[in-house]
Amino acid sequence: MERDQQFLEYVVKALADSPDDVKIRRTVDEMGVLLTLSVNKDDMGKVIGRSGATAKAIRTILRVVGMKNDARVNLKIEEPEGSTGGDHEEDAAPVSNEPYVRDTTVDDVIKDLKGEQ
Repeated sequence: MERDQQFLEYVVKALADSPDDVKIRRTVDEMGVLLTLSVNKDDMGKVIGRSGATAKAIRTILRVVGMKNDARVNLKIEEPEGSTGGDHEEDAAPVSNEPYVRDTTVDDVIKDLKGEQ
């Protein structure tokens, strides 16, 4: 299992009430790495967070993990069957199809996470 997938699994299982339902599929293509996350419908809110804040933070840290390995890492969160959602798309950070360009440093990302300018 690659480090990006290990990291995602560790974080999401720690957040989830049903960690056994956490499933991650990892695919690699010319765009980079795509991690597709599936969780129990009752854990969806914990993974996405208020206004998508948790999902955005996870994506940011995955980006840092990817930078360390010169890879572009994207996260797709699958809508679980039977969920009442469908509105999560607007809250989640968009997946970019732009080529990977290292435009920030790890320090920049950490400052952003802390809310510093």
